Amino acid sequence: MDKEYLLHSYNKNYTNFVEGKNARVYDENGKEFIDFGSGIAVNSIGHSHPKLVQAICEQAKRIIHISNLQVIKPQVELAKRLIELSGFDMRCFFGNSGAEANEGALKIARKYGEVNFEEKKFKVITLKHSFHGRTITTLKATGQSSMHKSDFSPYPDGLEYAESIDNIYDKIDSKTVAVMIELVQGEGGVEPFEKEQIQALAKFLKKEGLLLIVDEVQTGVYRTGEFLASNLYKIEPDIITLAKGLGGGVPIGVVMTSLKDIFSPGDHGSTFGGNYLSTRAGLTVLEVLEEEKKSKRLEETIKYFNEKLDHVALLDDLFIKKVGVGLMLGLRAKSSSIQSKIVQEAFNEGLIILKAGRDTVRFLPPLTITKDEIDEGFKRLEQAIVKIQATL
Repeated sequence: MDKEYLLHSYNKNYTNFVEGKNARVYDENGKEFIDFGSGIAVNSIGHSHPKLVQAICEQAKRIIHISNLQVIKPQVELAKRLIELSGFDMRCFFGNSGAEANEGALKIARKYGEVNFEEKKFKVITLKHSFHGRTITTLKATGQSSMHKSDFSPYPDGLEYAESIDNIYDKIDSKTVAVMIELVQGEGGVEPFEKEQIQALAKFLKKEGLLLIVDEVQTGVYRTGEFLASNLYKIEPDIITLAKGLGGGVPIGVVMTSLKDIFSPGDHGSTFGGNYLSTRAGLTVLEVLEEEKKSKRLEETIKYFNEKLDHVALLDDLFIKKVGVGLMLGLRAKSSSIQSKIVQEAFNEGLIILKAGRDTVRFLPPLTITKDEIDEGFKRLEQAIVKIQATL
């Protein structure tokens, strides 16, 4: 039925998961899997967290959706909490995904370039290996040539790529309005940038009156150990985008900006963005993760998971190095063939891990994962690796 009725836009293994609890999921035959992927960093508080289940049920009984032509109380409360946790003086706009949040960020940058300079500035520089979304504009913003298929051309103008952080300075010209980066490139290989480089770039852009946009769709909401990767890097961007882990599985995206009066009514909108259900879910996710952070459990989980992964990274017949920060981690495989074999064999053993660019095996476990779940997941990974090594 899937093949008959759905467009063929994913390579699927056709496992039918029917139930989950924290980092464990079960297929229709009752087979258990340990989830080190979190639905690609979405299930930040695991599967079926009781507080999130309760909040969604309670909200659904009262009201799920009205339009943004009315005030939505949990939307306002969530915006307030996001701003407080970020430590930045900003305002928020809610959408439904990371791509939408990044579209909003690009629109903010374009308007800033229109109203703040005598000659319009509109160009946005992004980085090679970056990933910013699947819409036409965010595909163009994505610095991976494999994403720029001629099937979907022509693409919008005004977006170009730098090879590295240092190369950004050479790309800036009189038409440049902003630089858009991920502090840890997720799809691009779980590659973090050096703090000193990022801090120098932020300082330079501020001095020149240009905007720094930080795409925190994957790094945000405690994935790196801090609320934002921007907090970890000790920078203050002009625009930040969030999605993935914020809703715990309920679709939500948000663009935050210090340009508090940049939009006027009619400049931007979203039918579903920030409705009662998604923002109530977001508030609950933040409540759970704030407690994980304050209690030091998150810090202990990050330390324990990293220690386990460090041990696997020593297998130099398979891996080049370990990459990433917090619970956004990867092992750089020696080849794409090894990467594929590890992901598939791990799945056969009952462990969900992911692929990323540069032949990286990616790990994005729930932030609430327990030590028992970590132990069991790595046991299954080691079983998979033994089978692969036997074939080399």
